[in-house]
Amino acid sequence: MEIFNMELIDVEDFLKLVTRFALNAFVLIILVRVLYYSGSKRKDYLFTYILIGFIVFLMCFLLENVKLELGFALGLFAIFGIIRYRTRQIEIKEMTYLFLVIGVSVINALANKKISYAELLFTNASLIFVTYLLEKVFLLKHESRKIIEYDKIDLIKPENYPLLLSDVEARTGLKVNRIDIGKIDFLRDSAKLHIHYFETHNEVNFADEYNTDE
Repeated sequence: MEIFNMELIDVEDFLKLVTRFALNAFVLIILVRVLYYSGSKRKDYLFTYILIGFIVFLMCFLLENVKLELGFALGLFAIFGIIRYRTRQIEIKEMTYLFLVIGVSVINALANKKISYAELLFTNASLIFVTYLLEKVFLLKHESRKIIEYDKIDLIKPENYPLLLSDVEARTGLKVNRIDIGKIDFLRDSAKLHIHYFETHNEVNFADEYNTDE
């Protein structure tokens, strides 16, 4: 049965879509919700990754009959790979997860008859396993960077570094690994400090503020 030259339903293709979609959704939830979000607690990226994964999958699957499949897939990588939010830059870890989400969705959508479900399941399981190892086993501590306005400008001298480190830790409550001195404003007796520290699960999430002009 057709409506406006389009089939009402193709049972075989529909079941294929549902199966692939369920597989892709399961993998995305494991990668994003379980592995990424459990450590970062970033709801904004959780929302973004899930929706981008679904959209990319459906776009690729519904357009898989287009002859330029490889070029289409590479084009998606190029488009999403250069995304920049207007308010802040995406950190390298978040960019890696974005690339992973897009890659998984493209693989699950464009796998053709030459690829068995066993191969597809192995590919997805391998990505989950490697991500788990890197996120939970090998890289238990993730170093983050924050930028703060600092008013005790006399402590930025090299000889006062221990005092600077102690004062920043006391004010922020963070165990700081190192501090880089950014822009110095002698008129206001202030400086921008780039503090580096290891994230913990119970810490307060500070807003990310990056200024490329520094």
